[in-house]
Amino acid sequence: MANLDLPTTLGALRSSEYTPERVGRSVKDELRDNLIVRLRTVAKTKEPLFPGIVGYDDTVLPQIVNAVLSRHNFILLGLRGQAKSRILRSLTTLLDAYAPYVAGSELRDNPYAPLSKFSRDLIAKMGEATPIAWMTPEDRYVEKLATPDVTVADLIGDVDPIKAARSGHELGSELTMHYGLLPRANRGIFAINEVPDLAGKIQVALFNIMQEGDVQIKGYPVRLELDVAIVFSANPEDYTARGKIVTPLKDRIGSEIRTHYPESLDEAITITEQEAWTARSYAPGDTVIERIEIPHYIRQIVEQIAFSARDEKKVDKRSGVSQRLPISTMELVVSNAERRALIHSESVVVPRVGDIYAALPGITGKIELEYEGEMRGADTVVREIIRTAVAMVFDQYFGGVNTQQIEQWFNLGGTVQLNDAQPSAGSLAELHQIQGLFEKLAPLHITAKSAPEVAVSAAEFLLEGMTAHKRISRTEERSFSAAEKKSRNEQAAQYAERIREREFEDSPKNRSRRGFN
Repeated sequence: MANLDLPTTLGALRSSEYTPERVGRSVKDELRDNLIVRLRTVAKTKEPLFPGIVGYDDTVLPQIVNAVLSRHNFILLGLRGQAKSRILRSLTTLLDAYAPYVAGSELRDNPYAPLSKFSRDLIAKMGEATPIAWMTPEDRYVEKLATPDVTVADLIGDVDPIKAARSGHELGSELTMHYGLLPRANRGIFAINEVPDLAGKIQVALFNIMQEGDVQIKGYPVRLELDVAIVFSANPEDYTARGKIVTPLKDRIGSEIRTHYPESLDEAITITEQEAWTARSYAPGDTVIERIEIPHYIRQIVEQIAFSARDEKKVDKRSGVSQRLPISTMELVVSNAERRALIHSESVVVPRVGDIYAALPGITGKIELEYEGEMRGADTVVREIIRTAVAMVFDQYFGGVNTQQIEQWFNLGGTVQLNDAQPSAGSLAELHQIQGLFEKLAPLHITAKSAPEVAVSAAEFLLEGMTAHKRISRTEERSFSAAEKKSRNEQAAQYAERIREREFEDSPKNRSRRGFN
């Protein structure tokens, strides 16, 4: 323990600032009191209420504040990758820096009001000399991922025959119990992730112990007046559709708070910048890399991939698209750019759009596809999503830029290849052949003094955007050329598709549906 001034015996504790009133507060009262102090501090300093939680200031966090002020057990409902677990862990910042308990107690008993027979017997025997240990906020947080195979013994406890045999106590004695996670979380926060996956009888045992303070273990009644703040998380699909939370437990959850994905690209970029491992270091003399420079449009495209995937009809909406997708993608994008820089001994690592395509393994594993998507194949669907994201970000920078001069250069037979096999200086020289290309890069602040790595990345972004809009074409080997002319059959198919869409929009059924919505 870093703080050596903390009392180590019950007698010393009685004469310290840790009075029975302070130590005897319930966990929920402690959370409430400290939250009140935090709210006043935040109002003055403008610091975040929960550091690291982005995008919830006006939605989720006010509801969490209300739940804590109300001393509620609460549940967070949200799809994967919406920071539910991080929010629950952040609750520890509202606990006292140190909390005393009877040393050796499995239930972390309050020295002034011991719960277990072990602590009561110890205090009766040693009196003021009873040893005191201390808990930090991290020690007072217990988390359990709910799975169908979780048992009452895991959560509540079980009779330990070996302990009974060694101690000579009867099996029904409290001293023969091996306590589970919930009793060991006494005087702390107990978090259960994905609570609907718990079997019904486990939920009933959980409800009994948290509401009534009693439970039966192997036929022996056990009464434990635990002091625990219990919080839950769940996927809304499991919680509402499958309905696997038993009614008594559901009724005792004070607040139901729904989380969500970032609502803007800027929020999503902030989260990924905070979580992704992009600030990489190198041992002195090992490489020539001086810095990693990630263009803002690359960050925007990576985040837009997640936004586009959430709107893509071939992606399963019930599963969601985790915010871990852009985090993993950004790390792979930087790694591919890093690999290219190491191969060519370049001093600056600058990711390109091509590096995003190289990060496909970080995307395909993060999405669940509908039947149509499965038929198309994950790689094909993800490539379409990337192209959509590139086109949307491209329009933000080059929406009003005339690219006909560049298109004409390709239409006259010009081609250019951009891949990892050549250094940035070589790619830059090849790109300078394209008439009017670099003049169009003014929105990206590219000048003649820009580093080759930066200039090539910007030029590739422009060409990829034109490819996404089908103004030019590109092969899988990253060779850019003139746009492929559509055959009569392709033109007819597209025309027929537009007709079908128009007929659907004008159909009476669809008009009535739009009116209803």
